[in-house]
Amino acid sequence: MRTRRQKVIFGAVIAILTLIFVAWLALGRGEPSVASKDVGFSVQDSTLTEVDFQVVKDPAATAQCAVKALGSSFAIVGWDVVTIGPNGTNSGIDQGRTTAQRASVRTESLAVSGIVDSCWIVPAP
Repeated sequence: MRTRRQKVIFGAVIAILTLIFVAWLALGRGEPSVASKDVGFSVQDSTLTEVDFQVVKDPAATAQCAVKALGSSFAIVGWDVVTIGPNGTNSGIDQGRTTAQRASVRTESLAVSGIVDSCWIVPAP
């Protein structure tokens, strides 16, 4: 059986750990986030596919997104990295957090799809 003092110390430790965890969540875990959403694609010909997507990020941050075009066997037939620089709060929607993007991806054969593979925040120099 635990003494009253042990119970108080245990409760205090749990409370402090909970507070640290909540602060970590509230502060964004130390890394700025970025998200993307595929909107559509357009196959121009066997050498070019355009991919439309939205990027959600801090308006002051610079992000990069890897965009790929896929062939009929789902093999990558084209790949490009697109840089999305800082933008004003009057750009896009949600005070500049969400912006529409279009990437032109050169392809080595006819694509049947175009998607965003991943996005990340570029560290400030």
